[in-house]
Parts: sequence; structure tokens; C-alpha cells
Amino acid sequence: MLVLTRKVGERIRIGDDVSVQVLEVRGGQVRLGFAAPAEIRIFREEIFRVVEGQNAQARLPDPGSLTDAAAAWEVYVDGRRS
Repeated sequence: MLVLTRKVGERIRIGDDVSVQVLEVRGGQVRLGFAAPAEIRIFREEIFRVVEGQNAQARLPDPGSLTDAAAAWEVYVDGRRS
């Protein structure tokens, strides 16, 4: 982990396209501003963890399930054609 000290108004660059600016320091809180291209998603850590958990739950438990689903669909479609 890289640890930096910045003052209000100072920026940090991440790669060519992302910058982080310290906007305000008040008590135990720091306000940061992020500038990045629209295709780069920026999340608070707690939101990222929730999204990650929901994505894990939405995944098929077994890749073979997709094959089974496709086979069931073919049987269904063939049955309708008869």
C-alpha cells in the first residue's frame, strides 16, 4: 500500500486518466474528489462489497447448469414444433 500525505487542494494521479483531489479535511473525515473516464467505475468500499456479494449469489453454481438449461430449452422448443 502506498501512503501519501496531501494538503487540501492537492491531487494524486492514478495512471493517465484518474486523479484524486483532497477537497476538505474536517475532524476525522476527509472529502475526496475523483476525476475519471465514465467507463471507470468508482465505488465506496462498503458498496463494492455488497455488489460483489450480490454478483456472487447471482452466478450459476455449476457451469454445467447452463448446458442443462440449454438442453431443456431444446426439448421445450422441439416439443412445441411437434
